[in-house]
Amino acid sequence: MGKYEYINRDISWLSFNFRVLQEAMDKTLPLYERIKFLAIYSNNTEEFYQVRVSYYKQMLRHESEFPRQHFSDVDPARIIRQINEIVTNQQSIFHLIFEDEIIPDLRKNNIIMVNENDRLSEMQLDYIREVFYSNILTSIQPVLLVNKKVRPFLKTGHPYIAMEMMSLDRKGMKHRDRYGIIKIPTDHNISRFLELPREDEKHYIMFLEDVIMRHIDAIFPGYRVKNWYSLKLTRDADMEYDDYEGEDLIDAIDRIRSVRSVGKPNRFQYDRKMPDKLLDYLRTSFHISKDLLVMGGSRHNFRDFFSFPNPVFPNLEIESLPPVPIPALANLKKTIASLIGKKDYLLSVPYQPFEHYLRFLREAAMDPTVKEIKTTQYRVSDHSVVVNSLMDATEHGKKVTVFVELKARFDEEANLKWANEMTKAGIRIIYSIPKLKVHAKIALVIRKRGSKHGDQAYLGTGNFNEKTARLYCDHGLFTSNPEVVKEVKDLYRHLENQKLRPRFKHILVPGFNMIPFFIQLIDQEIDIVKKGGIGYILLKMNGLQDGEMVKHLYRASKTGVKIDLIIRGLCTLKTGQPYSKNIRVIRIVDRYLEHARVFVFLNNGDHQIYIGSADWMKRNLRRRVECVFPIYDRDAKKELLTILNIQLSDNVKACEVDAHLNNNRIVTKGPDIRSQISTYEYFKNKYTIP
Repeated sequence: MGKYEYINRDISWLSFNFRVLQEAMDKTLPLYERIKFLAIYSNNTEEFYQVRVSYYKQMLRHESEFPRQHFSDVDPARIIRQINEIVTNQQSIFHLIFEDEIIPDLRKNNIIMVNENDRLSEMQLDYIREVFYSNILTSIQPVLLVNKKVRPFLKTGHPYIAMEMMSLDRKGMKHRDRYGIIKIPTDHNISRFLELPREDEKHYIMFLEDVIMRHIDAIFPGYRVKNWYSLKLTRDADMEYDDYEGEDLIDAIDRIRSVRSVGKPNRFQYDRKMPDKLLDYLRTSFHISKDLLVMGGSRHNFRDFFSFPNPVFPNLEIESLPPVPIPALANLKKTIASLIGKKDYLLSVPYQPFEHYLRFLREAAMDPTVKEIKTTQYRVSDHSVVVNSLMDATEHGKKVTVFVELKARFDEEANLKWANEMTKAGIRIIYSIPKLKVHAKIALVIRKRGSKHGDQAYLGTGNFNEKTARLYCDHGLFTSNPEVVKEVKDLYRHLENQKLRPRFKHILVPGFNMIPFFIQLIDQEIDIVKKGGIGYILLKMNGLQDGEMVKHLYRASKTGVKIDLIIRGLCTLKTGQPYSKNIRVIRIVDRYLEHARVFVFLNNGDHQIYIGSADWMKRNLRRRVECVFPIYDRDAKKELLTILNIQLSDNVKACEVDAHLNNNRIVTKGPDIRSQISTYEYFKNKYTIP
């Protein structure tokens, strides 16, 4: 890539995850919102080790399979050391937040996280004893460790207890030191947290491991436990699908849970108070190399805090923001099809209700003029209204085709289950394409020839998933634009038969026109600057990593094009360099996950705006089927630009990312602007009748 510098994608991602952790530090947030961000950080880190660290481990194991120059440039051993060092430092901050701030603040609010110093009433002790013997004991499988002889298999991503014990003779005299280990049985449908009966208007909550350790004599009779410590092992979970297709891929998905459970270890988290002697014993017993060690606190698996009970709900939680309906689409006197037939409508969730899309599907399922519905599914919610609507369509005689991407990581089994359900209902299922992931978010309604409303499409930046639509900021476009709809049809034909190679003029699809067209748009802004005009590019994405696209942004910056990047996650572009002096990178982390992809080019004031499913990552631009589409409607353009300008004005939750990956809070004069709240207020005001 010549003289330009690029940041390692995974080191950059750790900067994003630290920004998540900063939300847990924010004392202006309600207490349970801070706890939620601890859970998000923990879950993010777990998946990062399962997938990204696995990649570097695989490089080390299969060095000969990688080009020598690539291996040398990446230097996986150095990156792993760097990752572990950064995560270890972040974990120290994480546990300080939890132990020194969250637990005391819970106590101030009469929510007691029970520790060994808390005195419990007889009623509470009886309750704990009853729960332990009736619900917990039969799910525990204790193991007495015998070096090089007896060791259990450590389940990936699961918390364990390691104990220093002494065996006792018949007279109760100590005999010799032994070590034991217990898996905390949260995989047996047992909650990590036990709510005890209230006492003195106080709410008591115990960790499952504390309940177990209060009854350790029943588990290891004849031993006295001196100390106990938490630990957790993470294993590789990155499945290679590229060589599978058809029935072989389905078989691979069926085996995925067992395959992931026995993956190679890539992180061993241990309690920072664990003595070296015990740590060395565990390392030897479980064949853990030193480069896998990551120091943690006395608890692991904080993703369990997604289900941490709040006995004073709704106190200590953020106020919910009910979605603001689009008046036209909420008018039950008119069908959504009749409205879309006259103009495009932009849907922005979670500020506006995903129900508008669900109604679009339901009406299509019942509409006698509709002959066919086609859609993609990447991540499906547990109780999917979307899928049920598609099943209803088949019952009403519609032909329904669903492209199901089985290779959506960590959702493979759920997607296969739903695909089987849809097949039983008579829906035609098209499975994954070899070598590619289908990540496009497109739905198509095809009507009989001569129908009043014609064919229509919904094109989105996020999944057709009711659950995430309440948590993720995404945009979708309802359109009946015949040229755009025709190209969406062509894209479906390509999905059904990859030998067909349609030409796209409006929508952008990798492998056809996406990269060349984006480069053309960048060059357009460069040419405008060279002719004395103002060049400006605004890009909003989850991640920016593709080296070629970053190089073109550097080139535009050198020419004088001003570039604003709103990048939530990883960003390999390095700011603060001579060739990036006109580029700033903004990161927004708040109550919702910023998930939309929006691409704006000033074009001498006649904005060209595209939105869609693709980040500028190598995988999205080169190894996936994506759909990015133009916004032609003036009202939709104006709405998108307003939302983006609000985000650029954020001085509460926005940070500017510098060349050293620091998240520097943006400080400006004037009133506080928290973009997600301001966007919600924008929609409320827009649809409020004076």
